[in-house]
Amino acid sequence: MGNVKGVYILILSVGKDISVNVGALGRLDLKRGQYAYVGSAQSNLEKRVERHFKKDKRRFWHIDYLLYDDNVGVSRIFYETARRSEECRIARELSNRGLPIEGFGSSDCDCESHLIKLQDYEFLRESMRELGT
Repeated sequence: MGNVKGVYILILSVGKDISVNVGALGRLDLKRGQYAYVGSAQSNLEKRVERHFKKDKRRFWHIDYLLYDDNVGVSRIFYETARRSEECRIARELSNRGLPIEGFGSSDCDCESHLIKLQDYEFLRESMRELGT
């Protein structure tokens, strides 16, 4: 894959209703189901994605707190080579297709959220590449 710069979407599976402390965002209640988390890496996207699979790490981003919960796992990963600005465009587009979780992953932009509860994510196969997990 090389040193890809781009935007990625983690498809998360939340196995049961959970309540998670997400750092400065506070306590977050999530219902069982599928969620899409939109992130970017402007250097070495593959390493950034690999980091999300590690439990033993400093919890820095909102997603780190969520993935620390044993009831949350990454089921699919989609990505595209793109500038960082595409991260917010994609997050807004996904928010229109699902239920955005207010404030999650968007403390450094004006998006409502970068975590969206989705009924279906198959449409992502049409516009993005899938990365093996």
